[in-house]
Amino acid sequence: MGKVILIASGKGGTGKTLFAANIGTLLALRNKNVVLIDMDLGLRNLDLYLGLENKVVYNIMDVLSGVCGIKKALIKDKRFESLYLMAASPYRDNRDITPLHMQVLCEKLKQEFDYIIIDAPAGVGDGLEIAAAAADIAVIITEAEYASVRDADVVDAKLREIGVTNICCVVNKVNAELMAMGAVPSITDITAKLHMKMIGFIQYDDNVYIATNRGVPIVFKPGTYIEKNFSNILERIIEELG
Repeated sequence: MGKVILIASGKGGTGKTLFAANIGTLLALRNKNVVLIDMDLGLRNLDLYLGLENKVVYNIMDVLSGVCGIKKALIKDKRFESLYLMAASPYRDNRDITPLHMQVLCEKLKQEFDYIIIDAPAGVGDGLEIAAAAADIAVIITEAEYASVRDADVVDAKLREIGVTNICCVVNKVNAELMAMGAVPSITDITAKLHMKMIGFIQYDDNVYIATNRGVPIVFKPGTYIEKNFSNILERIIEELG
């Protein structure tokens, strides 16, 4: 049976979707069957990060509401043997869905996929509860910024409240020079304020964002320090899954 990995954040702009796209790509490069689900309804970007924006016809809400079957909404990334995207709706959707809908969908997907990666909406609204309904592990993406760290802690508490207890954290956009100057919180400051396990840090690098805007995950190029770092973080996630 497959595993469900939830990627969450306390606020927008932390690099949550970027992280989801790159982790999914790494797993696909390891010949795993992977589906990326964008649950950031109305603010979808995962299709852009994968360069699949022109392939979207049906979306996750069409599946959850019964408009179409699962296979119709799965978009294959032809660069890989088995990497699929299920896009979010491009606007806020008033169709009623519940956490149970998500649980049922993930149980079906687990029969076909090794990993289901869910890009949750930022924050702690109803969308997070639905996105997290079937999560085996949650990875919260934050930044070296006090507001982002505090919001990450709030998301951690919310996830535990709804029953997700296997939670870890990744700090993105780390700028060592600013940390050394004391201009932003240090790694020690961040870990002291959070109650979840820290599994990695991602250095700020313009190349990450250049790749993202081209619809090519940065890990697609092997051997770089960025790809190695993402790979190490992925290994820790797999270890946490058990």
